[in-house]
Amino acid sequence: MYDRRSPAVYILASKRNGTLYVGVTSDLCSRVLQHREGKLAGFTKRYGIKLLVWFESHDTMEGAIAREKQIKEWRRAWKVELIEKANPNWLDSFVEICGREDLYSQEAAAHSRESGPRTPNG
Repeated sequence: MYDRRSPAVYILASKRNGTLYVGVTSDLCSRVLQHREGKLAGFTKRYGIKLLVWFESHDTMEGAIAREKQIKEWRRAWKVELIEKANPNWLDSFVEICGREDLYSQEAAAHSRESGPRTPNG
């Protein structure tokens, strides 16, 4: 079971065997939600990388950063193998790890702010 307060290394993908992104964070759910909502400018936003396909918890941020650096140096094939050992179907683990409430309540609130008031016909 993932503890939200644990530092984590994670891999996001645009789709199965798509573009990959390796990151590190002290709050996996919040960080992945930021990627999903496009709040972080840069690589993940530009390439539509939103699926949480792999993650690993660490006791310390220093350990997580060291592991992130290690994985970032790996060949793509090794990253794919790491993902497929834990997640052979490349399923998005966000809802399972972070819960539906995080996914839908925050995204719905963001959507309603962006789209403005709703009319009966709209």
